[in-house]
Amino acid sequence: MDKKKISELIAQLSLEEKASLCSGHDFWHTKEIERLEIPAVMMCDGPHGLRKQVGEGDHLGINVSIETTCYPTAAALAASFDRKVMEKLGTALGRECQAENVAMLLGPGLNMKRSPLCGRNFEYFSEDPYLAGEMGVAYIQSLQAEGISACVKHFAANNQETARMSGSSQMDERTLQEIYLPAFEAAVKKGGTRSVMCAYNAINGIFAAENKELLTDTLRERWGYDGFVVTDWGAVKDRVKGLVAGLDLEMPGGIGVQDDQIVAAVKDGTLDEAVLNKAVTHMLEFVADYQEQRKPETSIDRAANSILSADLAAQCAVLLKNTDNTLPLKEEENIVFIGEFAQRPRYQGAGSSHINVTHAIGALEAAVGKNVTYAQGYDVHSEENDAGLLDEAVNAAKKAEKVVVFAGLPDSFETEGCDRDTLAIPDNQNNLISAVAAVNPNTIIVLHGGAAMELPWLDEVKSVLCVYLGGENIGTATVKLLYGETNPSGKLAETWPIKLADNPSYLNFPGENGIVDYAEGIFIGYRYYDKKQMEVLFPFGYGLSYTSFSYSDLHLDKEAIQDTDILMVNCKIKNTGSVAGREAVQLYVRDEISSVRRPVRELKGFEKVELEPGEEKTITFPLDKRSFAYYETAIHDWFVESGKFFVEIGASSRDIRLSAEVEVTGTIELPMHYTKQSTVGDLMKTAKGRKFMENMMAKRQRHSSEAAADSAQNMGEGSEKMVQKMMIEMPLGALVTYGSMTFEQLDDLLKMLNS
Repeated sequence: MDKKKISELIAQLSLEEKASLCSGHDFWHTKEIERLEIPAVMMCDGPHGLRKQVGEGDHLGINVSIETTCYPTAAALAASFDRKVMEKLGTALGRECQAENVAMLLGPGLNMKRSPLCGRNFEYFSEDPYLAGEMGVAYIQSLQAEGISACVKHFAANNQETARMSGSSQMDERTLQEIYLPAFEAAVKKGGTRSVMCAYNAINGIFAAENKELLTDTLRERWGYDGFVVTDWGAVKDRVKGLVAGLDLEMPGGIGVQDDQIVAAVKDGTLDEAVLNKAVTHMLEFVADYQEQRKPETSIDRAANSILSADLAAQCAVLLKNTDNTLPLKEEENIVFIGEFAQRPRYQGAGSSHINVTHAIGALEAAVGKNVTYAQGYDVHSEENDAGLLDEAVNAAKKAEKVVVFAGLPDSFETEGCDRDTLAIPDNQNNLISAVAAVNPNTIIVLHGGAAMELPWLDEVKSVLCVYLGGENIGTATVKLLYGETNPSGKLAETWPIKLADNPSYLNFPGENGIVDYAEGIFIGYRYYDKKQMEVLFPFGYGLSYTSFSYSDLHLDKEAIQDTDILMVNCKIKNTGSVAGREAVQLYVRDEISSVRRPVRELKGFEKVELEPGEEKTITFPLDKRSFAYYETAIHDWFVESGKFFVEIGASSRDIRLSAEVEVTGTIELPMHYTKQSTVGDLMKTAKGRKFMENMMAKRQRHSSEAAADSAQNMGEGSEKMVQKMMIEMPLGALVTYGSMTFEQLDDLLKMLNS
């Protein structure tokens, strides 16, 4: 099919044929029009492996799919903080899709981790939209470079499994724009994704599948998207409304009832055929693109892919604790592996992304030839203590120099379709860890799971290594990490709270009667914990290494910029330890003084750097307007409020190593209308107001020394701060009351400000 002749094809299609192209033939294929040589193409579930079903299809991972490679899930991948990891994954998956004649892979998932209880968090990257967007972009670009379409999902605000097909995510405009849309925006603008999957849920009462503000106003008109929009499977509520809103393809196809609705709507004039033609154009472009980029000669090397899966997993693991350098293990040490996950690891989540693998390798198998014994310790299918298994494990621990307990979340604890009830791991695992740690002071924990967990025994053990859900060869990666063949370099892409009640969404998750109130607003994850100055178990961006790194020489290429400028930031990172390692260097931006509520700091850059012992490298970050902006609802756009900002370089959100100041001037004026009730602080939002405010403050400064001395004597220490605070919050009309100006002068000031 020639992409250049799509308009000619549309002219030859009957109304019924056009409607048919807007729904699937079955669970996984588009429809063909044989007489016009329009072929059907296949799409499959991803995103961390190819789930291609060859028999009867379904979207829940129930029916059998072909055997293929399972790579680390998104929860693990994001912890790599490494775009190259995503590029390698995208390339491998693209080649597998070509070999299996699959045109589109459903993924990546770009929804935010609003709550650690979301049952599908293992499929999502992060609580931070910038990190999720950047990891998604790298994946999309590499997958599509192989000629396979990415399909970013689930657009938008699909942050829980409870009532996901019928619920409504209720939030204000700023929260939606700052937290829940930016990763998708990056996927469109920077990643060039060819497909977007709309979510089941509603946003503020309007279902995503028929939400024109989402699918057309934002996606196409604001972001310039030119691909096609597909439903999540079964997400259509009203097919004709969906077409008008910007929905192109309904999946799966059903028995044609929805197609009949489209035909009837065109015939009775309630649907403009031009709208239908636009959707058909998008679908034909998708099919033509795949045909043009088809590589039927592509083959799959399963063994090489399994090795790649292990290599990627090793870059994703996060070393959470390592007291007394208990890790890495030494070859000569007598080690016991305890826990069923050592033999049968949990390496992926359940649901539509579940991959059928030939063989999954656990740590016990990967450790063959090393001085390692094994005790089961617990039954992964039970939460009850097994006295026999527990005694066997304790006795084995007594005889070993060091103990490695493999623990975490069983399959039943987190899955698509259900949210978690707790952050706890099973009681029998917690009891096992405490019992083993009581008889062996060198106890090490390896955690398997797709999200944050409570660790009540953390103070009782020496080391904790989180491998998340690391794919089919997680055992090989784990053993290499434990024995120091690979240096851990992962960083947490989500905050681990001390307890569930600390989470900002706690009182509003999963909502009531299908209504989910996002009352925490923009303050999710570290944005909330840092603002509250709340203790956490492990902060966002945190992760240890077997070596150490020093940060130095932070340099900004300008001391002052306009928001239309690009600020170049450089710093140096040096490996000050004795072994090679990788460090995920993180850049945060902090607004010193803002007239609106903003997080303490926000991630705006990151780079993964590999260094030999003693090696030093310079890292460069470009910062643009969005790095300093917040979403201003008065103009429905991003806005930089002029003032002082700090550029911070850190090893985590709570380990800031370097900081430098930059003055940023905004070039957009807010449409302010000043009245006598406007505050002095409101003046800072426009250039005219700031100029008046600066003149007034300069005049006050000339008299401040004497005034401060008098106020301190008469009203006590801190009175000057009180006066400044009162002035910022003072209505302009009060300037007359305090004798700063006359009514006539106030009227003139308001006219000047509003002109």
